[in-house]
Amino acid sequence: MNPYFVGLLVPIAVSLLLRKRRMVGKMRALPVDVGGEPGYAIRNYRFKQPVETHWEGVTTLAELFEQSCKDYVNMPLLGTRKLISREQESSLDGRSFEKLHLGEYDWKCYAEVFKSVCNFASGLIRLGHQKTDRVAIFAETRAEWQIALQACFRQNITVVTIYASLGEEALCHSLNETEVTTVVCGQKELKKMIDISGQLDTVKRVIYINEEGISAEVSLAQKSTSWIIEPFEDVGRLGDTAPVDANMPLPSDVAVIMYTSGSTGLPKGVMMTHRNVLATLSAVMTIVPEIGKKDVYLAYLPLAHILELAAEALIAAVGASIGYGSPLTLTDTSNKIKKGTLGDASALKPTLMTAVPAILDRVRDGVRKKVDTKGGVAKQLFDVAYNRRLAAVNGSWLGAWGLEKLLWDMLVFKKVRAVLGGKIRFVLSGGAPLSGDTQRFINICLGVPIGQGYGLTETCAGGTFSEYDDPSVGRVGAPLPCSYIKLIDWSEGGYLTSDSPMPRGEIVIGGPNVTKGYFKNEAKTNEVYKDDEKGMRWFYSGDIGRFHPDGCLEIIDRKKDIVKLQHGEYVSLGKVEAALIVSPYVENIMIHADPFHSYCVALVVAAHNELENWASQQGVTYTDFVDLCQKPEAVKEVLGSLSKAAKQARLEKFEIPAKIKLISEPWTPESGLVTAALKLKREVLRKTYEDDLAKLYA
Repeated sequence: MNPYFVGLLVPIAVSLLLRKRRMVGKMRALPVDVGGEPGYAIRNYRFKQPVETHWEGVTTLAELFEQSCKDYVNMPLLGTRKLISREQESSLDGRSFEKLHLGEYDWKCYAEVFKSVCNFASGLIRLGHQKTDRVAIFAETRAEWQIALQACFRQNITVVTIYASLGEEALCHSLNETEVTTVVCGQKELKKMIDISGQLDTVKRVIYINEEGISAEVSLAQKSTSWIIEPFEDVGRLGDTAPVDANMPLPSDVAVIMYTSGSTGLPKGVMMTHRNVLATLSAVMTIVPEIGKKDVYLAYLPLAHILELAAEALIAAVGASIGYGSPLTLTDTSNKIKKGTLGDASALKPTLMTAVPAILDRVRDGVRKKVDTKGGVAKQLFDVAYNRRLAAVNGSWLGAWGLEKLLWDMLVFKKVRAVLGGKIRFVLSGGAPLSGDTQRFINICLGVPIGQGYGLTETCAGGTFSEYDDPSVGRVGAPLPCSYIKLIDWSEGGYLTSDSPMPRGEIVIGGPNVTKGYFKNEAKTNEVYKDDEKGMRWFYSGDIGRFHPDGCLEIIDRKKDIVKLQHGEYVSLGKVEAALIVSPYVENIMIHADPFHSYCVALVVAAHNELENWASQQGVTYTDFVDLCQKPEAVKEVLGSLSKAAKQARLEKFEIPAKIKLISEPWTPESGLVTAALKLKREVLRKTYEDDLAKLYA
């Protein structure tokens, strides 16, 4: 053998052996004695007691933000892209689409933002808002959202957060239940407010964020309602001319009432104190490596979601920068980006970003689709590079390491990384467990680790988090330093903490990050929140998990998603969906199981390009995509693909859908069929497709 080749292999083999030894030997969590219901509890291996604050003397979010603004005075904090023009483009089928021509990011430094926050806080009071009343922020993620949030904190005003995509019924419920008197909103949201103005009991003031074309809605609101209507900038000016002293909150004060996205029924308002949110931020500070003022964060997820709200609060706490974007302008090829215009990621070149699994699945599918479309040598090169790196990621010393890794990075993956600006060094995935396939794909193509997190609105996103040096897939990490994680028996589902080789059960989270409960919903609060004899507060998640030997958690089921079939078999709907969504023909999928039948069925949102490409290759004629989705041969092809994915995931025969219905229209938050976090609204979907589901069982 060539001595040079041997010289390359030896250090690779040695480093692999050392790496495996470190991974096998490292304990990431330890058992802990806790109160409350009996179970199997663990804590983070580095902290014996739950962490409450990382910053000395800081006990509230208002104090944390003020300290950052004093420490990082001239550093850039909030960046917004300049809108150069809006244009309408027509597709071949006659449909019209809005395209945006966006310029560079325009930045406000910490000192400027702090002044804006103080001015807006004073302006709210001068406008007549009472400190005991609540403010709702009902807008897309943007700089004004963050400024309004911090302004309310400085006056100890509780903020009600509402998803911009929320439907009329849920919107009315959220505003009326919390008795909101002031609403901060954008153009689309103002239109929604006007439409339901007659049903709103307590709203007195609406502060609108100035956007091109909003004047029509403002004029209509002034004519048809009794509200005081003021532009965002004018409220700031009012506060600048007549400042009001800050009214800083206590740690126990409610900072936010965050309305869940409502996957079942009307949304519930989760009451988060300053102490709750600060505990999660403090814990994450110990996990994300070397986060600091050199970092740039791309903000595009809804700020009404705890994952985004906590992420932005953390970024501001360490002196880093936040550049605002949107899911529809994220990349150079995003739907709303005018051809020739840079997407948000290309313009910003972020180092950090958060994502939910649905977004990362789309990135994966988009890259694969682009590679498949190119075909030829380009596809062959990508496949070789990916498989060589996959072997290395899976621990094979025969995979691509060292110089070969650098070669593939330069030849192939550099182009993929440019899609998100080319400088990403860490991605935090939350909201739901990420599939192993997507995690490996993103890790290889972007060349960065993905921090898998598990938490809920009710725990301020705190729960578990995978560490920087943990390359494993399918798990969501060890407990965050702010949380204890406990598994308790769920005998009905067959999950016990005495199970071998790993303890299993319902996941219960305890710690200072566990929230007060649901606003004006004592019955539901008492059902899922419990205080133990030691004063620890616990939240019963309804998720089923198991602990790996090193203390990392894996989500394996959900109590509400389990259906018992006619012959006694249990089907976990979420587990089956996660296994089948990897089919290239699937954009989205909902498994439906009727207890009075022995098989399950599925509603499948078909992947437009993939199915049309298949039809073209097979010579299948059709008039439009709706027609193609009704073709028996198309249904047969997709069903076959699902069966293949099911076998790869080792699903049981009864878990594989026997019949499917292809859906031509995507499920979006605007349609009300999925939440803003892109989770399925099962009951709404079942009702919407009631006739189709009945036919599948006919």
